[in-house]
Amino acid sequence: MKFFNTYTRSEEEFHPISGNEVKMYTCGPTVYNYAHIGNFRAYIFEDILRRTLKYCGYDVVQVMNLTDVDDKTIRDSRAAGIALDIYTKKYKDSFFQDLETLRIEKAEHYPEATRHVPGMIEIIKVLLEKGYAYIGEDKSIYYSVAKFADYGKLARIDMENQRAGVRVKTDEYGKDAVADFALWKAWDENDGDVVWDSPWGRGRPGWHIECSAMSMKYLGKTFDIHTGGIDNMFPHHEDEIAQSEAANGCRFVNYWLHCEYLIVNGQKMSKSLGNFFTLRDLIAKGYSAREIRWVLLGTHYRNKLNFTLDACVQAKNMLQKFSDFFVRLHSVRNSSAAGDSAGEMVAKAKTAFTSALASDLNISEALAAVFALEHEANKLMETGKMGASGAEAVLGQFKDFDRIFAVFDVDSADTGSVPAEITALLEERTSAKKNKNYARSDEIRKQLQSMGWVIEDTPAGPRVKQAK
Repeated sequence: MKFFNTYTRSEEEFHPISGNEVKMYTCGPTVYNYAHIGNFRAYIFEDILRRTLKYCGYDVVQVMNLTDVDDKTIRDSRAAGIALDIYTKKYKDSFFQDLETLRIEKAEHYPEATRHVPGMIEIIKVLLEKGYAYIGEDKSIYYSVAKFADYGKLARIDMENQRAGVRVKTDEYGKDAVADFALWKAWDENDGDVVWDSPWGRGRPGWHIECSAMSMKYLGKTFDIHTGGIDNMFPHHEDEIAQSEAANGCRFVNYWLHCEYLIVNGQKMSKSLGNFFTLRDLIAKGYSAREIRWVLLGTHYRNKLNFTLDACVQAKNMLQKFSDFFVRLHSVRNSSAAGDSAGEMVAKAKTAFTSALASDLNISEALAAVFALEHEANKLMETGKMGASGAEAVLGQFKDFDRIFAVFDVDSADTGSVPAEITALLEERTSAKKNKNYARSDEIRKQLQSMGWVIEDTPAGPRVKQAK
């Protein structure tokens, strides 16, 4: 496998640290509101990555953090007059519901920042002892970026032209500013009752130290893959590297993978523009989770994804096309057609699909393999050359594709789901046509239409599907 490593800005062969096991940290949500589709663009990318690693034979240990204490969660919980843990629980629960709705596989660990503060304090102790951190005039503890020689290498920041000695207590700061960032924030009135005891007094952790502590606990001091949106590269990921490598004296992460932004109708997503959507917003508009997932996975992770409602409509039509295709394949199961060449066709599709995914998750080429198999299988069915074993092989390969895509639902298109009453009418119509009783055949067609079913005559025989 090959991945584009943001750290080196090059595509590299992937070699896990420990045999067949891949340890992966994926940036999770800050649970102060519902996740939006820009967030889910990243989570779908990480899901495709996880599924691909497993598809290629690796065992994956994935950690996705839940940021439940930071400036935003404290600000909004206090504004709502609700305790922090109660406030964030609502959004934690909704996040997991959204993951399930979008068929995103569960990670092995979902650590919450509030449950890992002791580990953060231990790292800060080490950084103070080693001279990478200092206590500021406000009694907060800051990381001195000037002490870390490699600071800026991930984001490729020109350190020589940066202003030195700037201190920032907030979790996030300007993308063009290099600053000594807060590891521990001394308590002030804005924090309310959100506070922990530490050797330096009462306070709370900064955002960046949270991920270093949680990744180290579950994955070790050095692990294989760290992912996230490109907006997290600086300052968040840069600061993670600095504090982790300074504390542990070893490399933090071997492969950094970042996904590009999602835009909506060609513009940055914004509530003021009316193009800001949560998953719940889109489902309320009548779009299914499968359709939304199809749109979110269809663009390579290192390219901007332009999300539109028209794309959701196109996804609906495309997925219906595949469902109809699966129904036709299911109807071939009892065919005795000769000259079936589907086996070779399936093997070719499998090879192309796997090769594409192993090449930095080349989703375009992977989809090309999917559409090519659908096109060639349809040709065989149209010419009556698709046999039962071939149809089964094609269906099996689409189930294999769905190990990555999780949108096809191949078996839900099985004709076995057609009610017995409808099947009986279809069989009666087939018999009527065979006996040249065309009047009765037309009557049955109209009867089925009135019941919400449409007949399609195919080379493999007639089939029915529910009318749209």
